[in-house]
Amino acid sequence: MRGILIKGIVLGGSCGLLLPVYAQPSLNGQSGYINMPSADVGRDGSLSFGFNSDKPYNTLWVSATALPFLQISGRYISISGIAGFDDSQYGGGYGSYKDKAIDTKWRLLDESGVWPALAFGRTDIFGTALWRGNYLVASKHLSPNLEVSAGVGSGRIEGPFGGLRWTPERFPRWSLVAEYDANRYPSDFRAKETFAAQRKKGAAAGIEYRWGWLGLQLAKQKTHASLNASIEIPLNEREFVPKISEPAYFSGNPDVPLRPTLRQWHADSAYGHGLVSALSKQDFKNIRISMRGDEFVLELNNSRISNVGRAVGRAVRTALYFAPIETRSIRVVYTKLEQPIATYSFFNLAILNDYLLGKVDRQRFLDSVNIKPGKDSELEEVYAQQLSANIKDSVNLEVLAGKDGDIVQLNAEDNEANRFRLVPKTGVYFNDPSGAFRYEIAAAATYTRRLGTGLFLNSALSANLYNTVSGVKQPSNSLLPHVRSDVAEYKKTNSPKLDRLLLNQYLTLGPNTYARASAGIYEEMFRGAGGQVLYYPDTRHWAIDLAVDALQQRDYKGWLGKRDYQTVTALASLHYKLPLNVTATVRAGRFLAKDSGARLELKRRFRSGIEIGAWYTSTNGNDITSPGAPSAPYKDKGLFISIPLNSMLTLDTQAVGNFALSPWTRDVGQMVLSPGDLYDQLNDPRSDVNAYDGLGNFAERPDEQSLPQVNPPTPSFHPWPSVRLRLDDSSRQFASMEDKPGAVAIAAGMTLAAIALDKPVNQAVGRHQDNRLLKGWKQVGNALPIAALGLAGGAFALGDDRLSNTGLIALESSALSAAGSIALKGLGNRARPNASDNPWQQQPAGSSRFQSSFTSNHAAVLFGALTPFAKEYDQPWLYGLAAIGALGRVAGKDHWLSDVAAGSLLGYASGSWLWHAQRDESRYRTSLMLGPKQAGIQVSKSLD
Repeated sequence: MRGILIKGIVLGGSCGLLLPVYAQPSLNGQSGYINMPSADVGRDGSLSFGFNSDKPYNTLWVSATALPFLQISGRYISISGIAGFDDSQYGGGYGSYKDKAIDTKWRLLDESGVWPALAFGRTDIFGTALWRGNYLVASKHLSPNLEVSAGVGSGRIEGPFGGLRWTPERFPRWSLVAEYDANRYPSDFRAKETFAAQRKKGAAAGIEYRWGWLGLQLAKQKTHASLNASIEIPLNEREFVPKISEPAYFSGNPDVPLRPTLRQWHADSAYGHGLVSALSKQDFKNIRISMRGDEFVLELNNSRISNVGRAVGRAVRTALYFAPIETRSIRVVYTKLEQPIATYSFFNLAILNDYLLGKVDRQRFLDSVNIKPGKDSELEEVYAQQLSANIKDSVNLEVLAGKDGDIVQLNAEDNEANRFRLVPKTGVYFNDPSGAFRYEIAAAATYTRRLGTGLFLNSALSANLYNTVSGVKQPSNSLLPHVRSDVAEYKKTNSPKLDRLLLNQYLTLGPNTYARASAGIYEEMFRGAGGQVLYYPDTRHWAIDLAVDALQQRDYKGWLGKRDYQTVTALASLHYKLPLNVTATVRAGRFLAKDSGARLELKRRFRSGIEIGAWYTSTNGNDITSPGAPSAPYKDKGLFISIPLNSMLTLDTQAVGNFALSPWTRDVGQMVLSPGDLYDQLNDPRSDVNAYDGLGNFAERPDEQSLPQVNPPTPSFHPWPSVRLRLDDSSRQFASMEDKPGAVAIAAGMTLAAIALDKPVNQAVGRHQDNRLLKGWKQVGNALPIAALGLAGGAFALGDDRLSNTGLIALESSALSAAGSIALKGLGNRARPNASDNPWQQQPAGSSRFQSSFTSNHAAVLFGALTPFAKEYDQPWLYGLAAIGALGRVAGKDHWLSDVAAGSLLGYASGSWLWHAQRDESRYRTSLMLGPKQAGIQVSKSLD
């Protein structure tokens, strides 16, 4: 084991040498030249890290092509010549001034034929905005090895700019770059105090060298030289190193006895013990075995193998050596935390054996296999012999190097998933006023004990060996409860601390419903009790959960003491899988500092399994500590990356490294560390089961490694066929509609009739403005369009084919109705009834035409959203609901009656037209799917 990590690093460098040359990063981390950007956003899934020195700036940066058309960069910039804090007592150890910036670049057009690639970029989109700017840039390859770019910017990049890169064919690792730098350096932050004041716009040139994943650029600018060093990691590579240390699957040995008869199996438990021992040596845990007549049943999980299909394949292959000779079928219930994930049933053992030996193809094998989510109902009452619990295998304490990605660890575990582990632990913290870089080094011991079915004791103890976090001396000035901002006080304790002591009970409430109950010490700062319920439908691309925890803040000593602060957190979460392996999670409810609001998380999983994501939280917690202000309170946000270590090691593992970049002394929008988040625990195995045929690399056959079921391709997303199909259908329907002039005349007549009633209706409403019914009616009119859009969006995202199709039609109709209403507003310029008693009055000079009273956007959107549902499900009462909501705008004197009438007719017409055009979901379907060859919108169209 000691050589695994070392070999992984060396081989990673070797594999990197085979990579082709791609666009290189500029000094801010985004693809470009020296200081200026290009339209290239990097290859999909590339993650780059770098450091540059560009007087007076020294920058650490990270950049990722998070989507095929989006590059996101983060910078941590040190400005030489400016002290971080003037008060030496407060920030004397901080050093030079430092700032963080996040930049984005969106590719608008791909390069094709004579047309260049086109991209729009925005720099420093959050925070202090010291480097804020926008640009538009076009790039074109004049030859395979010559790229030129030209663009224009505003903000820090001022006016036109350009650049070029030439790569000699004989020396493909080398490139020459040149640019016209249009940055306004004299306008930079406190430029007069730094070298930035001497820098000007002008030409710059440099030379680049690339070696595998590594890159280096040296450049000469007008006033100085700059250096930029980088490393690029291709996240869409399946694995970075070959699995040369992976243990082989079980193939028998001289000690394996001949297969027993069924009578011998029941009479002598040694046969069962032999199977359990063989499985245990392959990292299978919680093994349960039973015989149902001639059917052999296994229930187990694997603590190391990352793919469920591959783990089941190894378990079945082993079982074939030990099962009674009368066995006619095998069922495997794969579990996680002793909760059933899926049941694999193999009904023809001869075909199973031939498939494992490479004698039959996968399709023939699939005809003899059945996979169901959860535990098959036929097995619910089966008594499982807990043979593994009776095996007295010795448990040795081992010193291992490289296991689970740890440099070294002390480890002891058994086949019931009881485990002790002692590892080194590090933590890094940036940007505190008392020191820009702080860290801690500790020894961490964890112990997990199975106490019963689904019941586990989880504990963690740490001893601080050395840290600089305790140097944080200034107290928090947060006005919210100090749920996180006092973290430095917790880090100052050097004696051993109890970081976790939890009882977790996991339960399966139904085929797709899981639950967890927890009590004890959750984390370093909180203890309490709570639970979580997760609903995860097996045929859908979404899941929902609710987590509630009653919490008490712990004291600084890290044992059983407490502080006065108590709270109850309650968060409901919706997890939704989008195209390109993107998952969106929305959490709403009550957070740790008793603030209420919502948190949006977006993450993308690349082909290597690495996930990159970000979150943004908005709550009613009024955090005005800098950079927050009373007019713009701080909102919690951050970036994170999750790295499955099997992509970087020479053997498979389920170990994952998690890293986050976010403020570490903020109290707003915070969550307690989950005792065991169900979605995080179950999502990977559930996804394995639902992908393709659910078998993954089941047989580990060399001739199957190119199959998408074994090595899934990089997902793609092509929405244009779906859009074009709907446009074609809608165009044909519009052309086939009879008597369009007559319909327009009827709508005009109804609007004119409403105009005649505008003034008397408005006067009647005005006489009863204090009426509580009218006030409530106004609120209904304001809220119903939003609720209708939510209904349409939920139907599209979560419904079956018919409901999803209707929801999308409703969204299209709402958008079309709103666009038509806004266009009519621009033509009408009518004053609202709350500003004039004259229905023919124009808006005052200088007023925006798009604030015109005619027509009502609310009425148009409401009828546009509800009409498709009313027609599809024959529910005419929805028209009455829409009318009530639309007239609420009249009750509030926000619109004239004719405004509402025209908007309602526009919404009804849009919804009716699009529903007739696109209603047949058997001909045309638009549900978001995670399909075999791509994640995206699945479109099907009949031939008739």
